[in-house]
Amino acid sequence: MAHIRQHMQERGVHPSDTVVLVPFAQLIQVARQAWLHSMDEYASPAHFMPRFETTLNWTKSLGGFTSAGDDLTLDAARDVLTAASLLDRAGLAAHQATLASRLMEAAWSLARLGAAIEPDKRSAWGVAQALVMGSQVAPVLELEARIGQIALAWVANSAYPTDRLFAARADLLVLLEGLQPEPLHEALRGLRGERVVALRLHQPADVGDIRLHRAQDPEDEAERAAACVLNHIGQGRAPVALVAQDRILTRRVRALLAERGVVLRDETGWTLSTTRAAATVMGLLRAAAWDASTDAVLDWAKNAPALDTGALALLEARLRRSGTRDWRAVPAEDVTTGNIQAMRESLQNKRVLSEWLQALRSALRDAGQWQALTQDTAGQALLDALRLRPGAEHAFADISRRMDQHAFVAWASQALEAASFFPPHPERSQVVILPASQLLGRVLAAVVFPGCDEVGLPAAPETPGMWTSAQRLSLGLPQRDQLAGLTRASWRYALCSPHIDVLWRASEAGERLMPSPLVQELLLRKPALAPDPRLARSLLPVPGVMPRPTGADLPIARLSASAYEDLRRCPYRFFALRQLGLQESDELDSELGKRDFGNWLHALLKHFHEALAVTSAPRPDERRVMIDVAADRATRELGLTQSEFLPFAASWPRVRASYLKWLDDHEAVGAAFVQAEASKQMALGDDVTLVGRIDRIDQLADGSALVIDYKTEARVKTAGRIKHPSEDTQLAFYAALLPDDTLAALYLNLGELQATHAYRQPGIVDLRDQLVMGIQDDMQRIAAGARMPALGEGSACDFCAARGLCRKDFWESDSGVPTLNTSGAAHG
Repeated sequence: MAHIRQHMQERGVHPSDTVVLVPFAQLIQVARQAWLHSMDEYASPAHFMPRFETTLNWTKSLGGFTSAGDDLTLDAARDVLTAASLLDRAGLAAHQATLASRLMEAAWSLARLGAAIEPDKRSAWGVAQALVMGSQVAPVLELEARIGQIALAWVANSAYPTDRLFAARADLLVLLEGLQPEPLHEALRGLRGERVVALRLHQPADVGDIRLHRAQDPEDEAERAAACVLNHIGQGRAPVALVAQDRILTRRVRALLAERGVVLRDETGWTLSTTRAAATVMGLLRAAAWDASTDAVLDWAKNAPALDTGALALLEARLRRSGTRDWRAVPAEDVTTGNIQAMRESLQNKRVLSEWLQALRSALRDAGQWQALTQDTAGQALLDALRLRPGAEHAFADISRRMDQHAFVAWASQALEAASFFPPHPERSQVVILPASQLLGRVLAAVVFPGCDEVGLPAAPETPGMWTSAQRLSLGLPQRDQLAGLTRASWRYALCSPHIDVLWRASEAGERLMPSPLVQELLLRKPALAPDPRLARSLLPVPGVMPRPTGADLPIARLSASAYEDLRRCPYRFFALRQLGLQESDELDSELGKRDFGNWLHALLKHFHEALAVTSAPRPDERRVMIDVAADRATRELGLTQSEFLPFAASWPRVRASYLKWLDDHEAVGAAFVQAEASKQMALGDDVTLVGRIDRIDQLADGSALVIDYKTEARVKTAGRIKHPSEDTQLAFYAALLPDDTLAALYLNLGELQATHAYRQPGIVDLRDQLVMGIQDDMQRIAAGARMPALGEGSACDFCAARGLCRKDFWESDSGVPTLNTSGAAHG
């Protein structure tokens, strides 16, 4: 401020005729406060103050600016459309989808240079640069060269809001220079001559109190950084600067500080596409795609207040049971699916952009999501970015190109990805989150600088964008050594803070990390590391023990084979999954596996045998045709595409031949098909009814029933089922569903690699009777209040949905309490 006053006095310029340009907007208020604080030393009235502005703020005060035609606006929503149009006119229409965003980014990287050229000289500058660049391109980079040429022409033939500054008048223009040169400042300095004064903000200072912290991993680093901030606040040092060198790490630190009630001011913001508001809009758009998955539609629908929550829960359960992965296979048979389909159809027709925005706004209102967006700060930023406010779509009235749904979703995604959201700033903050380059000129009591590893803070950063080193030199873009100089200057300035904590991590994702070369220089001078800033807390350990609930108040009226198997394997699993009814939601988008192969075989064999039963003695070749027809039908019913069916198709001929051979031998001894996928039930007294679906029931030559259960597992596992019949309950349970006292049962293994083989369970009637007695005894004990401990072991616990409830992995060793060995199996 003293230097500014001196230049004003030497030139006889009044403060009101002086404009001071600061390098970034956050310094405007800092500079005004500094001027007022210096008033006591001078006699001039306090209410006379220079105009402290950035170039953009000064432009706004000189009058509005409206872009026209193909002007570069630095607004992704508009510029990506202009980029696509320019590519079309340049004969690259076929590459619009992939090159539009690259062209926009290339133009944005040149915007500061183009805006620094006087408007009447800008086009000639572009031509001169294009001639130089055209002679430097290798043939292999022809496509990149064309993108660069289009970007340069776009920048050189655009008007910018700051063009008004070339004609603006100020008796004294003071340029406060930051750590890197500003092209527009340099242009104004050359244009205004003696009326311009340049002052450097960066003044060398003594190094402050530096504390070095080596963390083990990102989470350790985040905790230590948060502790450093809290220690500074506790010692009365505020505001504290938290340098956002690593954005992911910074957000974790922010979350830790927010838990402690720290008031933060975030000047870096984050990508608008990562906000909940963006997820709301993009969820709707993805759900509206013609090939949307059921998961995508349900994910959006469950966040749409206009849709009935209870009806959606029933719909989701039904779709997951049926395994309907593609929404287009869901019939609009009720009010809920009808409403969802109507909203989806409203966002599927081809139309111009302004009509798309109107349709999206209407769909958000119909879904009940519009009001939440208007009441949320991030939602308001989204409405502005996408021009979704009523009437704002007229900004795209000149865009006549019709877009399909895919193109509109891509446009919205690019617009949100390029936009940033800045949360509201509190009036007074304890912590300021900012980039290292914006520490310049700030009055900050302490600095916490995390992310100083070799990846997060390289000594020589890579040059951004698509430009080659020769092109960057020709255009005037910063070279790698200049970027390295900026990094080092920011680093030196940060070290001049009164108190600074420097943190880095030693590893990430199992890989070792070195400190930044800048930190290594510090370690040569100051090798001692600071102690851990976190405070140790004493916690009272509470050992976890095996849960032993009772299920007397949760009677089971209908018992299936799988439910009883749960009880046999682990009483607690039965209590959690069957009595409490806690079930995992089936995934719809998972890759096909062994279970899907089994479901497909069950379906095709049902169709095959039902068709075979009404056909008189077909020949072997006719049987093969019939079973292939059944296979095609099962594939369609399960919604399998040709690519998804490929793993099954590879093994199907072998499975088919093996099964038909077994069937011939089976029928040769007088067996005949009776029923497939038969739903049966049998009452056990007044309290429990056994229920189940039997894969297949045949009739043997003597008229007795044969229960068949298909298996696609390994042979050794199927053989093990009949080897220990008292431990296997499935066939015995199915036998209990039939009233016959003379019946047989077998597992039919239809392996992909080995021949079809039947494993008959001998003595099935006795096993059935023993099982029924065991079920009755178990149900009586549960009703009497018997404990239901988590006794599962081995494979019973490896794939158990209730493991997160029983907390087996956290049980403590204690007398009478199960413990864990290294394999994870429980033992007493």
